[in-house]
Amino acid sequence: MASLRTLDQIYRFFMQFYPGERYLSSPHTPMSLPLNECKVALITTAGYYLANQKPFEKNDCTFREIPNTTQIQDLIIGHRSDAYDETGMETDPNLVFPLDRFRELETKGKIGSLNHRHFGFMGSITRPKPLIQKTAPEVAQMLKTDGVNVVFLTPV
Repeated sequence: MASLRTLDQIYRFFMQFYPGERYLSSPHTPMSLPLNECKVALITTAGYYLANQKPFEKNDCTFREIPNTTQIQDLIIGHRSDAYDETGMETDPNLVFPLDRFRELETKGKIGSLNHRHFGFMGSITRPKPLIQKTAPEVAQMLKTDGVNVVFLTPV
């Protein structure tokens, strides 16, 4: 994570006045199963989507389902920002959506299984109310319905 001091002046200004939320409790839930028995889903805020899906827009609080059968090279980056260097995620999408790495963990028996679907969100949402109130709970319910025990989130 970048230090506020190292950011360009315009980003420092933005971050100093960004209306963040403070939560007094944690949603942390202890695991009830060993990881090698858990069903795992991935969520990224890299704005990844597939060619047959609608591209993300600025401040887009919707999500895209990414089937577990997706080939990582088929993902399209929808999140663009001049606040960070995207070279790494362009070179290896697994850096921000480690689907191939989790398939290896599944093969080695380190995790129980991967869910049949994963989710892509847009990062850098400056008006997150619809995300907090609607789409995040919607995805959480979908994951619960799928029987997912663990979610691996890669924020971008």
